Amino acid sequence: MEPAAFQQQEITLRAAIAGDAPAIARIWHAGWPDGHLGNVPDALLAFRDASSFSRRAAERIPDTTVAVVSGEVVGFTMVVADELEQIYVAASHRGRGVADALMTDAERRIRAAGHDRAWLAVVPGNARARRFYERRCWTDDGPIEYPAEAGSEPVQVRARCYVRML
Repeated sequence: MEPAAFQQQEITLRAAIAGDAPAIARIWHAGWPDGHLGNVPDALLAFRDASSFSRRAAERIPDTTVAVVSGEVVGFTMVVADELEQIYVAASHRGRGVADALMTDAERRIRAAGHDRAWLAVVPGNARARRFYERRCWTDDGPIEYPAEAGSEPVQVRARCYVRML
């Protein structure tokens, strides 16, 4: 028998509410370095402190879906038009199907908004994310310069554009 911590738990997806912003910010702030440190311009790092994630999480509630397990927010996506802009899962819940559930929902939301193609940007050095997207049938459509929010002027980040026909 599996230990309780590793048993399959039910994942519930729902639209984010204002009260979810602190949990979203914690997950985002904790997970961002995993794929971005060493892979984005140094100019962006100054804009990625805990307060920036808190502010942006609160501002982005209308675009956000959260994954909840046992009453706890454990992951989220942010979708804008045809772009899957953010997808994050708390480290303690990775490998348990949360990212798959969130990705399936994001694809559904993009399709329901009338788009037949979804896209996202990922930095080339984020190998774990790229493997996940490829497993989910997203394909690398080539290089892009992604304008990452950073104060009054965005910082251009060299990224790869991944796409999926819906």
